Amino acid sequence: MHRRTALSVSAALLVAAPLLSACSGGPRPGTAAVVGGERITTSALQAQVVAVRDAQNRADGSAAQLIQSSPGLERVKLNKMIQTAVLERAAEDAGVTVSPREVGEFRQAQLEKAGSSERLEASALEQAQLAPAQLEADARFKLLRDKLFEHYGSQDKALERLAAAAKELHIKVNPRYGVWDAQQIVLGDQATPWITQRTRPEQPAAGA
Repeated sequence: MHRRTALSVSAALLVAAPLLSACSGGPRPGTAAVVGGERITTSALQAQVVAVRDAQNRADGSAAQLIQSSPGLERVKLNKMIQTAVLERAAEDAGVTVSPREVGEFRQAQLEKAGSSERLEASALEQAQLAPAQLEADARFKLLRDKLFEHYGSQDKALERLAAAAKELHIKVNPRYGVWDAQQIVLGDQATPWITQRTRPEQPAAGA
């Protein structure tokens, strides 16, 4: 049976501050989750959420609609932060890396496809709850995921390795944000399926 787990289109690493800080023992006040013995702090999570809310509030004519359409933003962001850590561990185990140059090329291709930075940012905000400052981390996330799928030769094999990495990280989540589903690699009821197709933007023609 095909496993359907959640790794949404948007990928969100913290840009302004580290996602994780050292942690000994179990969750403590100020902790949203513990992943591999490292804390995802509530302040780090809130920084992700505030960045998106600020961008939504700046959207002319659609601020209220954007905010209303993303009521579970805290859980969405924490889900992605945990999945990012899982992806990083699985990629490290497989020897898979992404270079800054690859990220830059990916972002340039995205920009050319969108037609302008304004359109790209508006689309990311509406469709994936991504603030402009989160786009670079999102690009790296997608590239790393695609490379991992390529490395294992099949999506099912890659998902098996991701599930194993998640298990090794002994993930614990503050109950206020939901329950971590180790089998599906997802937090609570986040039901967005893993992206099965490659998400690398079409590259511009040579000489374009």
